[in-house]
Amino acid sequence: MSFRFRQFTVADDRCAMKVGTDAVLLGCWCPIGAARKILDIGTGSGVIALIAAQRSPEAHIDAIDIDAEAVKQSQDNFRLSPWAERLTGRHISVQEWSAEQSATYDLIISNPPYFVDSQKNPDPGRQTARHTDTLSYEVLIASAARLLQPQGVLALILPAEAETQVIALARAEGLSPTRLTRVHSKPGKPAKRILIALRKGASETMPTAETLYIESAHSPRSEEYAKLTRDFYL
Repeated sequence: MSFRFRQFTVADDRCAMKVGTDAVLLGCWCPIGAARKILDIGTGSGVIALIAAQRSPEAHIDAIDIDAEAVKQSQDNFRLSPWAERLTGRHISVQEWSAEQSATYDLIISNPPYFVDSQKNPDPGRQTARHTDTLSYEVLIASAARLLQPQGVLALILPAEAETQVIALARAEGLSPTRLTRVHSKPGKPAKRILIALRKGASETMPTAETLYIESAHSPRSEEYAKLTRDFYL
């Protein structure tokens, strides 16, 4: 199956995790600014890397994943995009990548596995993509901290209940929250996800949390969600 965006198309039939709202949200929300070197950890189909390439015309994006088939598909998606020369897909774990890299990144983006101690999916690919067994928050944050340049930013989308744990882990690695958005499916529902930006450097200050609703009372796309994604969705 292929998912058509305004400037590119993403095929995801060989990927355990399909193109979804979480990935699009993170790609559109993450603070790209003047980033010139970006890393997408757990790229899957490559959709977040492709959104980043569209948003930042000067940036080079490295995209890594431990799923070999997903990497092959992301490479195909990159090759067919308008930004093929700025996108690189690699079949490698973040632990191996951080060990072999001397270069550092302005921005690291990840929509990581997020189920902890929950029932495992019988499909091995989806289990790897969805569960933290293969990439714990601790390993992700520690690896990102090693790979970020001074003042570099790690941007994540996570389950809402992971907020306190992840902020504590980040502070232990010298990363401080600079932006936090709690994502609700609709008004009146509890937050399901958080979008969080963590900058390298120690700070005890917490940013004022923002709120984002995916749906409104009268529409499947709220005004703020439509505005955030308008350069990408058809």
